[in-house]
Formats: sequence, structure tokens, C-alpha cells
Amino acid sequence: MKITNRPILLVEDDQVDKMTVVRALKEIHVTNPLVHRENGEEAVHYLQDPASEKPCIILLDLNMPIMNGTEFLKAVKNDDKLKRIPIVVLTTSEEQQDKINSFDLGVAGYMAKPVDYRQFVEVMRSIDAYWTISEMP
Repeated sequence: MKITNRPILLVEDDQVDKMTVVRALKEIHVTNPLVHRENGEEAVHYLQDPASEKPCIILLDLNMPIMNGTEFLKAVKNDDKLKRIPIVVLTTSEEQQDKINSFDLGVAGYMAKPVDYRQFVEVMRSIDAYWTISEMP
């Protein structure tokens, strides 16, 4: 994803899904550091901490305890210092309303997590390719 090698923020409560993301990013040779937070509340605290480097992209699950993905989106998109960070939803939810709500809240992309690992790697490769060539403010 490059963008001066800023971190990627993964907001995901499932440890298996976290390890799948870690493995896929390694396989496609993404060198950006990965910062992981288990729920939206932890992620908002990380993003608001002046000592934390702002990520180049946020990979977000929707179904999490404490603060879910939708609540996280609202918090980030209402913060002038954070609202331009691209957020890609990576979730098991294929509900049309979740997609509509996510795009209404300003996500850059919405990807259903494939069950098959090879397909998941290709999803991550697509995200990486797009954000590697995208111009950021």
C-alpha cells in the first residue's frame, strides 16, 4: 500500500480473521506495518492519540462488540482530522442494508470476506493495487 509506508489499521475482533489478513498481506508483499484493534472504540482511541501515526487505510469489520463498525464509521467521518482516511469494509455481512449504510457513511469500498483463502488473497491484492496507485490528499 506504500503511501510512505504509513501503517494499515485493521479493526477486527476475530483472531482467525486477523491472522488471515496478516498472512495475506505478507503473501502479497505489503510492507506497511499493521496496527490491529479489536473494536471500534479501541480504534477511535488509537486514531485520536496524537502519538499514533495516522494510517494510510483502515480495514474495518462491521460486526464487533463494544463499538461496531457502523458506530466507528460515524465517529471517524464526523472528525475533521480523520474523515479523509480511506476505509474499506471487510466483513462477512452481505446484507444490502449494511452496504448502503456503509457507503452512506463514506466508505471507500466494501468487500465480503471470502471463505476461500486464495480468494481472500485476491481481494487483498485488489485493495493493495488500488490504494498503491491512488492519490491521497
